Amino acid sequence: MDDNVTPRGAYPHTKRVGDFIFVSGTSSRRPDNTIAGVDIIDDMGTKHLNIEVQTREVLKNIEKNLAKAGASLKDVVDVTSFLVNMNDFAGYNKAYAEFFDVATGPTRTTVAVHQLPHPDLVVEIKVVAYKKK
Repeated sequence: MDDNVTPRGAYPHTKRVGDFIFVSGTSSRRPDNTIAGVDIIDDMGTKHLNIEVQTREVLKNIEKNLAKAGASLKDVVDVTSFLVNMNDFAGYNKAYAEFFDVATGPTRTTVAVHQLPHPDLVVEIKVVAYKKK
């Protein structure tokens, strides 16, 4: 199976400018276009959108894109996160802390947005990394 997620528009996943790597907004979408963190909880098709699972998958997707650019999450210097619902902040923060810590992690801004490009997405994250060529 191909492990590449195709961008949903005319943009690259990453762009290097000198020693900086800019990573486009990334979701928990998988290469097969399913979305991690979407659980069907009853026979009526009711969904539970799991912020922790989605945040982990987003950061793993970012990690894969950085690897293709010769960098890793350790090189991330700035994070901007977009949450559809700030009531999800605690779960998002819990999952985020599995990847970054306050002493060595990047700066971060988290904002609420009205919606993301798919109704099952509850978080999107973009980052800037610094890695000498």
